[in-house]
Amino acid sequence: MSQQIGVEHGVVLPVRVDPRGIDGPTAREAAGPWWRRTSRGLYVPAHVEASAAQRVAEVACVLPARHVAVTGWAALAWRGAPYAEGLDASGEPRPVPLAAPRRLLRPQPSFRLCEERCDPREVARVDGVPVSTAVRATCFEMRYARNLETAVAVLDMAYLSDLVTPTEVAAWVGIHSSYTGIEQARQCLPLARENVWSPRETLLRLVWQRHRPGVELLANAPVFDLEGRHLGTPDVIDPATGVLGEYDGVLHLQGSRRASDVRREGDFRAHGLEPVVMVGADARDLRHVVGRLHEAYLRVAERDVWLARGRRTDSG
Repeated sequence: MSQQIGVEHGVVLPVRVDPRGIDGPTAREAAGPWWRRTSRGLYVPAHVEASAAQRVAEVACVLPARHVAVTGWAALAWRGAPYAEGLDASGEPRPVPLAAPRRLLRPQPSFRLCEERCDPREVARVDGVPVSTAVRATCFEMRYARNLETAVAVLDMAYLSDLVTPTEVAAWVGIHSSYTGIEQARQCLPLARENVWSPRETLLRLVWQRHRPGVELLANAPVFDLEGRHLGTPDVIDPATGVLGEYDGVLHLQGSRRASDVRREGDFRAHGLEPVVMVGADARDLRHVVGRLHEAYLRVAERDVWLARGRRTDSG
């Protein structure tokens, strides 16, 4: 298996102990600080970063020839999906999920075996690694996600990568009604959007919809003034009121990027729009961004009242 895995992903393939120290570390070297054990009997140099692709490659080297496939976040990462980093809520690496009809591998910390029905037609070999089809891997990750918000973000990012379409996902969910977690996957279908650029944008949109039920939000829709000048492309906007939402990560707080964001926010306000900013810390306590949304809608309501009074005065 290991010889068949391509180098397209920039991975370093594990090697076995070599008493000569030529094709791998000696037993003494393997026990030292310069090598990292990836699985039973296999090692990579300790400096090799345990990226998502690297972890997939390390697990792929111990797979049997048939009947086991990488799935979930790992299959999506191997196929190039953005944000499929395989980290849990605390930022720690998650095991690589494997799909198999029965227990064909001895448990190891690097992977998690899921035993459920698996159609061989839903497995493809990509750059030497057997992986679930994109739609099955996406639905797997949605079904086992820790909450609905995380599951919707998975689907948003799968749409972003063009790995799946809404029609494909809806069809898969529809014909696998008995699978574990399928109800959570089903709930994602009307909530996901095809033009979302990051998981934090998903969180912002879902929080917004939860506290403003019935609102129609657009994701990354360009906004122009009446003369056709592009004012910006906010992460989320309520076109009925002009309230818009932006997620500002760490990159938005640095130098010229921050200055550009401030100028754009001024342009939005000058044209009657109401920007609301969400930052990373808000994900830990959503009350802050909810409060800012509430205040933005109050300002819009007060402005509308003021404009209505002005029109009545003018007409009188």
